[in-house]
Amino acid sequence: MSLNFTVKDVVHKITVKFVHSFLPEAKKAYHLKTVFQPELDIHGVASKGEIYNIGVSPKVIVEGMTAGMELIHYLAADGYKIKTPVFNLKMGVGGEYDGGETHLNEGVYPEARLQVAGSLRRYLKERVQVAFDGIDNVDGYIANAVDELTAATEQTVTIDNLLSVHGYGLKIDGDEAHRGDTGLFFITPEGEHRAAKAVAVNENRTLTVIAPMDLVPGTEYQLLIVTQSSSKGGGALLKNLREVRSDFTLFAQTAA
Repeated sequence: MSLNFTVKDVVHKITVKFVHSFLPEAKKAYHLKTVFQPELDIHGVASKGEIYNIGVSPKVIVEGMTAGMELIHYLAADGYKIKTPVFNLKMGVGGEYDGGETHLNEGVYPEARLQVAGSLRRYLKERVQVAFDGIDNVDGYIANAVDELTAATEQTVTIDNLLSVHGYGLKIDGDEAHRGDTGLFFITPEGEHRAAKAVAVNENRTLTVIAPMDLVPGTEYQLLIVTQSSSKGGGALLKNLREVRSDFTLFAQTAA
């Protein structure tokens, strides 16, 4: 079965808002942030089939996608490089070696590496229009997080190592009554909180923290900043605490 999206002159549209620049070297005041549609799982994707005139029932799409993803899962684990119209997937192994080893370094394990497929990049370039929708005056946002050991962005956090978080309205502060509740926390899907071990850089646009030692390798963590500072960065404290959550998760890993 193949799907042909060229039968119509399809033009997509996404909405973006201006957000305050978060990189220190930025020359202008704003970046653009995509206004995302609701998140879709496989069933949600299948339910959209009728909207886009896919002549296959949602049940068949779900069954096909589920079986296909499970097959990709096992083939990638067997070392195959997978090429699809949406992404390319291959396995990689980190660490430094002398050349005579017979096992991986402690804490190192194979990792899946994803890359957006060239066909999708071309499609987006040719078919997607952008609608500008003013300035997003959020109380703070997390733009990305960089694992300083591996330089991976929005992918991993290395336990007991530095993690740099960039965004806007990030500075952690609080009065005496609230100081024990503030900080940067790593949250599991079950809602368990782990506080950052130390904050080395604490600025409105950048936090650099040491990831806690009790993160569980292979576990997925969302970032949560709890602070009483104003997002305007003027040094004033708010009456109440505010929270800033990442819209991505990080997989915990140990250092090689």
